[in-house]
Amino acid sequence: MGIFNKLKNIFKKEENYKEKDNFIDNENNIELDNKEDKIVIEKENVKVYERGLSKTRDNFVSKLINLTNKYSKITDEYFDELEEILIMADIGVNTVMDFMDRLRKRVKNEKIEDLEYLKEVIVDELFIIYVNDEVIVNKINFSSDGPTVILFVGVNGVGKTTTIAKIAAKFKDEHKKVMMIAGDTFRAGATKQLEEWSIKTDSLFVGKEEGVDPSSVIYDGLEKAKKENVDVVLIDTAGRLQNKVNLMKELEKINKVIGKVIPNAPHETLLIIDATTGQNGISQAKAFKEITNITGIVLTKLDGTAKGGIVLAIKESIGIPVKFIGLGERKEDLQVFDIEKYIYGLFKDMM
Repeated sequence: MGIFNKLKNIFKKEENYKEKDNFIDNENNIELDNKEDKIVIEKENVKVYERGLSKTRDNFVSKLINLTNKYSKITDEYFDELEEILIMADIGVNTVMDFMDRLRKRVKNEKIEDLEYLKEVIVDELFIIYVNDEVIVNKINFSSDGPTVILFVGVNGVGKTTTIAKIAAKFKDEHKKVMMIAGDTFRAGATKQLEEWSIKTDSLFVGKEEGVDPSSVIYDGLEKAKKENVDVVLIDTAGRLQNKVNLMKELEKINKVIGKVIPNAPHETLLIIDATTGQNGISQAKAFKEITNITGIVLTKLDGTAKGGIVLAIKESIGIPVKFIGLGERKEDLQVFDIEKYIYGLFKDMM
């Protein structure tokens, strides 16, 4: 069964929720005892994807449906228009070219003539772009020995601080002891802003005055985290990508300090990208990948763009998994990324 029909069966038919006896709340990594609670959480998580991807769905899928209605058979003109639709969804030119090559070959090899069936094939092939026979690890790598350290990087303005706050809130909901460390000592007001979020989320906080060496702040924070048996440490950093050499040196120093205080840390380095910046966000990802070891992407403001195909472009272009996506302003709108819910959120109107 292709992914199109699989998702149709899982998400579209309400009775299928009741078949998930061993449902795990992926967002909190908690096995739930009450079957009704399992159903409610699963439905709510799916609804967040539906709402958050509505702009992309309205733009992308409506064009896809109109394209199918426009043509009575599969022609070169059909493929040309499909290619343009995919590019406009910000999937990326190179990704679209590879996708179109595979789609044309599949249509030829399987002698596909039915345009309605071809829509299902398109969904299946877009899913394959992301998965590509790989085991996608999109969970946070928690340490079994001492605090789990998560380093956040990204240019200014992408929503880094609010993302840290939302992730802190999620961990607090899981009854974890959380600390925030203000490692961005360059941007005016960054330390104060993070401190305010620490108060709102009931997290511990370590920060110093503006302009001090960020490594010294991080060192003091990690020492305190060990003494106070903190579960998760979230570290903010400066986002001065325009000076890559200085930023690289700064991140190298930060990583050495972290590793000295807590061996094998940071356990995660998450790059925050603003989805509304489109291909510029992918350029940022490539630049940061050159500077430091990125373990995952947090894609913010996906609800604010009609070009939600950037999720596929990121995976294809830089090979780093998306671990969280921001689908709204509320803390629950920051979701652990799930490729099946994402594909369903895009194509539910076709199912």
